[in-house]
Amino acid sequence: MTETDSSHADQTVTADDVAEAAGVSRWTVSRAFKKDASISPKTRAKVLAAAEAVGYLPDLQAASLASERSNLVALLIDDFNNPHKLVMLERLTRVLRKNGWDTLLVNTLDGTETNHALLSASQRRVDAAILIGLQFSDALLNAATGARRVKKLIIFARSSENANTISISVDDREAMREMTAYVLSRGYRKPMFLAGPDTHSAHLRRKETFVELWQQETGVQPEVIGVESYDSNLAYGIATQTLKGRARADLPDVLVCENDALAMGAIDAIRHEMNLRVPEDIAVTGFDDVPQAARPNYQLTTYRQPITRMAERLVEILQNAENRDDNCSFLGEIVVRASA
Repeated sequence: MTETDSSHADQTVTADDVAEAAGVSRWTVSRAFKKDASISPKTRAKVLAAAEAVGYLPDLQAASLASERSNLVALLIDDFNNPHKLVMLERLTRVLRKNGWDTLLVNTLDGTETNHALLSASQRRVDAAILIGLQFSDALLNAATGARRVKKLIIFARSSENANTISISVDDREAMREMTAYVLSRGYRKPMFLAGPDTHSAHLRRKETFVELWQQETGVQPEVIGVESYDSNLAYGIATQTLKGRARADLPDVLVCENDALAMGAIDAIRHEMNLRVPEDIAVTGFDDVPQAARPNYQLTTYRQPITRMAERLVEILQNAENRDDNCSFLGEIVVRASA
């Protein structure tokens, strides 16, 4: 590289350089990089081609300071043992990116980390913080919204009664109503519910709904066991500890699991620790329909959440300039396979 080339490489390419290369005004260059700006497709294409040729990238931070929107959202996640989180991440980031939104991913290890992550997100001028996980207490949510750390605080795939948040979730009560009816229709009469962690702010309503509906239909309260996180290995251990050694007459005829991670751990325990068959000896149902659920070794009957439609609703909320939006819930569908 010559001295002249080196000197040119060190120079920052500006919008003025793009304007000169494209034969347009600097104002036209600015509009070409704004999603909703009034500019013809032909002119926009010419400006973008010139920008690529000279190596120009707009200053996104400066652009966000000049407007009320950064088109950046923070995704806060704390439960990576649950394979459904990866499904949600893939769908969310794909739909967000398609609609012009970038994402900042934060692995929140505990409540303290979540609080720090929200503060960090506000410093990066995110348009919203999207919470996908378990460790979001009312105290933390109130502190975040009260201090206006983020413009919008959205709970995704869980419901929250916190007045300062927006929930986008599946309708757990209707989902479990369908699952309860299905279990009864298949002739199972001795269910055991395998629940995940008992959270209070951003929570699921699957366990209490199933117990309530089963009692209404049969007059019998089903047995319930719990796991402290949505981890297949933990579910394997709890199922083994609870069921191994019981007389055949004392075993449940179906395990209704709060999600697929727990269901897959339970299936492995039934087969490999107890040498029993699924579904002939003990049937198993899950919730979420993760990709592994359809594999031949599980063939899991489960409930599929409409994650893509939920992600599209999230984009609609982000694009709404108002600070308050109604919570919204979605209906999914039961996917019947060989496990029940």
